[in-house]
Amino acid sequence: MSTGGFLHDLLTPPLAGRLEKPRLTGKTMVIDKGLGIHALTDLLETASPYMDCLKLGFGTASLYRADILKQKAALCRQYGVDCCTGGTLTEIVLTQGIFPAFLGRCRQFGLTAIEISDGTLSIPASIRTRAIEAAAKHFLVITEVGKKLEAFPDAGEAAAQILTDLEAGAALVIVEGRESGECAGIYEDSGKLRDAIVDQLAAHLPASALSKVMWEAPKKSQQTALIQRFGNQVNLGNIAPSDVLSVECLRRGLRADTLTWTRSE
Repeated sequence: MSTGGFLHDLLTPPLAGRLEKPRLTGKTMVIDKGLGIHALTDLLETASPYMDCLKLGFGTASLYRADILKQKAALCRQYGVDCCTGGTLTEIVLTQGIFPAFLGRCRQFGLTAIEISDGTLSIPASIRTRAIEAAAKHFLVITEVGKKLEAFPDAGEAAAQILTDLEAGAALVIVEGRESGECAGIYEDSGKLRDAIVDQLAAHLPASALSKVMWEAPKKSQQTALIQRFGNQVNLGNIAPSDVLSVECLRRGLRADTLTWTRSE
Protein backbone atom coordinates (compact mmCIF):
# COMPACT_ATOMS: atom_id res chain seq x y z
CA MET A 1 0.00 0.00 0.00
CA SER A 2 1.42 3.38 -0.95
CA THR A 3 2.26 5.76 1.88
CA GLY A 4 2.40 8.73 -0.46
CA GLY A 5 0.51 11.71 0.93
CA PHE A 6 -0.48 14.94 -0.72
CA LEU A 7 3.14 16.19 -0.47
CA HIS A 8 4.90 12.93 -1.27
CA ASP A 9 6.40 14.28 -4.50
CA LEU A 10 7.40 17.63 -3.00
CA LEU A 11 8.48 17.17 0.61
CA THR A 12 11.71 15.54 1.76
CA PRO A 13 11.36 14.28 5.36
CA PRO A 14 13.94 16.08 7.53
CA LEU A 15 14.96 12.76 9.11
CA ALA A 16 16.00 10.58 6.19
CA GLY A 17 16.36 6.83 5.82
CA ARG A 18 12.94 5.68 6.95
CA LEU A 19 12.11 2.32 5.36
CA GLU A 20 8.70 1.56 3.92
CA LYS A 21 6.89 -1.76 4.46
CA PRO A 22 7.74 -4.56 4.30
CA ARG A 23 10.69 -3.79 6.56
CA LEU A 24 12.94 -5.81 8.84
CA THR A 25 13.80 -2.90 11.14
CA GLY A 26 12.00 0.22 12.27
CA LYS A 27 8.93 -1.79 13.22
CA THR A 28 6.06 -0.27 15.19
CA MET A 29 3.97 -2.52 17.40
CA VAL A 30 0.61 -1.08 18.46
CA ILE A 31 -1.08 -2.25 21.65
CA ASP A 32 -4.80 -2.98 21.31
CA LYS A 33 -6.61 -3.01 24.66
CA GLY A 34 -10.03 -3.65 23.15
CA LEU A 35 -10.62 -1.91 19.84
CA GLY A 36 -13.91 -2.75 18.15
CA ILE A 37 -14.17 -3.71 14.50
CA HIS A 38 -15.08 -0.21 13.32
CA ALA A 39 -12.30 1.43 15.36
CA LEU A 40 -9.76 -1.08 14.07
CA THR A 41 -10.92 -0.59 10.48
CA ASP A 42 -10.52 3.18 10.83
CA LEU A 43 -7.07 2.74 12.36
CA LEU A 44 -5.86 0.40 9.62
CA GLU A 45 -7.29 2.53 6.81
CA THR A 46 -5.51 5.57 8.21
CA ALA A 47 -2.29 4.20 9.64
CA SER A 48 -1.54 0.65 8.46
CA PRO A 49 1.50 1.74 6.37
CA TYR A 50 3.10 2.82 9.64
CA MET A 51 2.08 -0.26 11.67
CA ASP A 52 3.86 -3.60 11.57
CA CYS A 53 2.09 -5.49 14.35
CA LEU A 54 -1.09 -5.16 16.39
CA LYS A 55 -0.74 -6.78 19.81
CA LEU A 56 -3.92 -7.87 21.53
CA GLY A 57 -2.71 -6.76 24.94
CA PHE A 58 -2.50 -8.96 28.04
CA GLY A 59 -5.18 -11.65 27.89
CA THR A 60 -7.73 -9.69 25.84
CA ALA A 61 -7.59 -12.14 22.92
CA SER A 62 -9.39 -14.69 25.10
CA LEU A 63 -12.32 -12.33 25.76
CA TYR A 64 -13.50 -11.56 22.23
CA ARG A 65 -16.38 -13.41 20.63
CA ALA A 66 -15.02 -15.88 18.11
CA ASP A 67 -16.42 -14.00 15.11
CA ILE A 68 -14.99 -10.69 16.27
CA LEU A 69 -11.52 -12.11 16.84
CA LYS A 70 -11.55 -13.71 13.40
CA GLN A 71 -12.63 -10.40 11.86
CA LYS A 72 -9.86 -8.52 13.63
CA ALA A 73 -7.23 -11.00 12.49
CA ALA A 74 -8.58 -10.92 8.92
CA LEU A 75 -8.50 -7.12 8.84
CA CYS A 76 -4.88 -7.12 9.97
CA ARG A 77 -3.93 -9.61 7.26
CA GLN A 78 -5.78 -7.52 4.66
CA TYR A 79 -3.74 -4.46 5.59
CA GLY A 80 -0.40 -6.24 5.95
CA VAL A 81 -0.19 -6.00 9.74
CA ASP A 82 0.65 -8.96 11.95
CA CYS A 83 -1.91 -9.72 14.69
CA CYS A 84 -0.27 -10.93 17.89
CA THR A 85 -1.46 -12.37 21.18
CA GLY A 86 -0.15 -10.81 24.40
CA GLY A 87 2.68 -12.34 26.39
CA THR A 88 0.69 -12.59 29.62
CA LEU A 89 -1.82 -14.86 27.91
CA THR A 90 0.99 -17.09 26.66
CA GLU A 91 2.46 -17.32 30.17
CA ILE A 92 -0.89 -18.56 31.50
CA VAL A 93 -1.24 -21.02 28.63
CA LEU A 94 2.25 -22.41 29.24
CA THR A 95 1.68 -22.88 32.97
CA GLN A 96 -1.62 -24.66 32.27
CA GLY A 97 0.04 -27.06 29.83
CA ILE A 98 -2.17 -26.20 26.85
CA PHE A 99 0.39 -24.49 24.60
CA PRO A 100 0.13 -26.88 21.60
CA ALA A 101 -3.67 -26.55 21.58
CA PHE A 102 -3.30 -22.78 21.96
CA LEU A 103 -1.10 -22.61 18.86
CA GLY A 104 -3.65 -24.65 16.94
CA ARG A 105 -6.44 -22.31 17.99
CA CYS A 106 -4.40 -19.24 17.01
CA ARG A 107 -3.85 -20.71 13.53
CA GLN A 108 -7.55 -21.54 13.26
CA PHE A 109 -8.49 -17.94 14.06
CA GLY A 110 -5.99 -16.44 11.61
CA LEU A 111 -3.54 -14.86 14.04
CA THR A 112 -0.07 -14.46 12.56
CA ALA A 113 2.18 -13.69 15.55
CA ILE A 114 2.72 -14.97 19.09
CA GLU A 115 4.39 -13.19 21.99
CA ILE A 116 6.26 -15.40 24.46
CA SER A 117 7.42 -13.96 27.77
CA ASP A 118 7.91 -14.65 31.46
CA GLY A 119 7.32 -11.13 32.69
CA THR A 120 4.87 -12.13 35.41
CA LEU A 121 4.98 -15.91 35.83
CA SER A 122 8.13 -18.00 36.10
CA ILE A 123 8.65 -20.11 32.98
CA PRO A 124 11.60 -22.54 33.00
CA ALA A 125 14.20 -21.69 30.38
CA SER A 126 13.85 -25.04 28.62
CA ILE A 127 10.08 -24.63 28.28
CA ARG A 128 10.50 -21.09 26.98
CA THR A 129 12.96 -22.23 24.32
CA ARG A 130 10.79 -25.17 23.22
CA ALA A 131 7.77 -22.86 23.01
CA ILE A 132 9.67 -20.47 20.75
CA GLU A 133 10.81 -23.31 18.51
CA ALA A 134 7.29 -24.74 18.24
CA ALA A 135 5.62 -21.39 17.57
CA ALA A 136 8.23 -20.30 15.01
CA LYS A 137 7.12 -23.11 12.69
CA HIS A 138 3.89 -21.27 11.91
CA PHE A 139 4.04 -17.77 13.44
CA LEU A 140 6.14 -14.67 13.72
CA VAL A 141 7.50 -15.10 17.25
CA ILE A 142 8.13 -12.08 19.45
CA THR A 143 9.64 -12.67 22.88
CA GLU A 144 10.22 -10.36 25.81
CA VAL A 145 12.97 -9.92 28.41
CA GLY A 146 12.50 -8.30 31.81
CA LYS A 147 9.95 -8.56 34.59
CA LYS A 148 6.93 -6.34 35.05
CA LEU A 149 7.29 -6.08 38.83
CA GLU A 150 11.05 -6.47 39.31
CA ALA A 151 14.22 -4.54 38.53
CA PHE A 152 15.66 -5.03 35.08
CA PRO A 153 18.13 -7.93 35.01
CA ASP A 154 21.86 -7.52 34.59
CA ALA A 155 22.58 -6.28 31.07
CA GLY A 156 24.76 -9.28 30.29
CA GLU A 157 22.04 -11.66 31.48
CA ALA A 158 19.39 -9.86 29.43
CA ALA A 159 21.62 -9.89 26.35
CA ALA A 160 22.23 -13.62 26.74
CA GLN A 161 18.46 -14.21 26.88
CA ILE A 162 17.95 -12.11 23.74
CA LEU A 163 20.56 -14.12 21.85
CA THR A 164 19.09 -17.42 23.08
CA ASP A 165 15.60 -16.39 21.96
CA LEU A 166 16.81 -15.29 18.52
CA GLU A 167 18.69 -18.55 18.05
CA ALA A 168 15.54 -20.49 18.96
CA GLY A 169 13.56 -18.70 16.24
CA ALA A 170 12.30 -15.40 17.64
CA ALA A 171 12.06 -12.65 15.03
CA LEU A 172 12.01 -9.82 17.59
CA VAL A 173 12.76 -9.52 21.29
CA ILE A 174 10.95 -6.87 23.33
CA VAL A 175 12.66 -5.08 26.20
CA GLU A 176 10.14 -4.66 29.02
CA GLY A 177 8.66 -1.23 29.63
CA ARG A 178 5.00 -2.02 30.37
CA GLU A 179 2.08 -0.18 28.85
CA SER A 180 2.47 2.61 31.42
CA GLY A 181 6.13 3.28 30.63
CA GLU A 182 6.78 3.87 34.32
CA CYS A 183 8.59 2.03 37.10
CA ALA A 184 9.42 -1.03 35.01
CA GLY A 185 12.18 -2.42 32.86
CA ILE A 186 14.20 0.35 31.26
CA TYR A 187 12.17 3.20 32.81
CA GLU A 188 12.37 5.03 36.11
CA ASP A 189 9.27 5.80 38.21
CA SER A 190 8.90 9.08 36.32
CA GLY A 191 9.09 7.35 32.94
CA LYS A 192 12.59 8.63 32.19
CA LEU A 193 14.76 6.26 30.21
CA ARG A 194 17.43 4.51 32.24
CA ASP A 195 20.18 5.46 29.84
CA ALA A 196 22.91 3.45 31.54
CA ILE A 197 20.90 0.21 31.30
CA VAL A 198 20.06 0.82 27.65
CA ASP A 199 23.69 1.60 26.80
CA GLN A 200 24.98 -1.47 28.69
CA LEU A 201 22.49 -3.76 26.98
CA ALA A 202 23.33 -2.36 23.55
CA ALA A 203 27.04 -2.81 24.25
CA HIS A 204 26.52 -6.52 24.97
CA LEU A 205 24.79 -7.21 21.64
CA PRO A 206 26.15 -7.48 18.10
CA ALA A 207 24.55 -5.10 15.61
CA SER A 208 22.62 -7.94 13.97
CA ALA A 209 20.91 -8.80 17.26
CA LEU A 210 20.41 -5.19 18.35
CA SER A 211 18.45 -4.54 15.15
CA LYS A 212 15.94 -7.18 16.31
CA VAL A 213 15.38 -5.63 19.72
CA MET A 214 12.05 -3.84 20.22
CA TRP A 215 11.84 -1.23 22.96
CA GLU A 216 8.50 -0.67 24.67
CA ALA A 217 7.97 3.09 24.56
CA PRO A 218 4.42 4.30 25.21
CA LYS A 219 5.40 7.92 25.97
CA LYS A 220 6.51 10.56 23.47
CA SER A 221 9.60 11.41 25.53
CA GLN A 222 10.65 7.74 25.44
CA GLN A 223 10.03 7.41 21.72
CA THR A 224 12.07 10.55 21.10
CA ALA A 225 14.94 9.40 23.32
CA LEU A 226 15.15 5.99 21.63
CA ILE A 227 15.04 7.47 18.12
CA GLN A 228 17.83 9.86 19.07
CA ARG A 229 19.83 6.98 20.62
CA PHE A 230 19.37 4.37 17.86
CA GLY A 231 18.03 6.25 14.83
CA ASN A 232 14.64 6.23 13.16
CA GLN A 233 14.88 2.52 12.30
CA VAL A 234 14.61 1.53 15.96
CA ASN A 235 11.80 -0.94 16.75
CA LEU A 236 9.17 0.55 19.08
CA GLY A 237 6.39 -1.24 20.96
CA ASN A 238 3.39 -0.50 23.17
CA ILE A 239 2.36 2.38 20.93
CA ALA A 240 -1.20 3.55 21.52
CA PRO A 241 -3.52 3.39 18.48
CA SER A 242 -4.01 7.15 18.65
CA ASP A 243 -0.23 7.72 18.52
CA VAL A 244 0.74 5.77 15.38
CA LEU A 245 0.96 8.81 13.10
CA SER A 246 2.61 10.86 15.85
CA VAL A 247 5.34 8.23 16.20
CA GLU A 248 5.85 8.12 12.44
CA CYS A 249 6.24 11.91 12.46
CA LEU A 250 8.97 11.52 15.08
CA ARG A 251 10.68 8.91 12.92
CA ARG A 252 10.66 11.24 9.90
CA GLY A 253 11.55 14.49 11.66
CA LEU A 254 8.05 15.84 11.06
CA ARG A 255 7.55 16.77 14.71
CA ALA A 256 9.37 19.43 16.70
CA ASP A 257 11.05 16.94 19.04
CA THR A 258 13.10 15.26 16.30
CA LEU A 259 13.08 18.15 13.83
CA THR A 260 15.07 20.21 16.35
CA TRP A 261 17.39 17.27 16.91
CA THR A 262 18.07 16.75 13.20
CA ARG A 263 19.00 20.41 12.80
CA SER A 264 21.38 20.30 15.76
CA GLU A 265 23.27 17.21 14.54
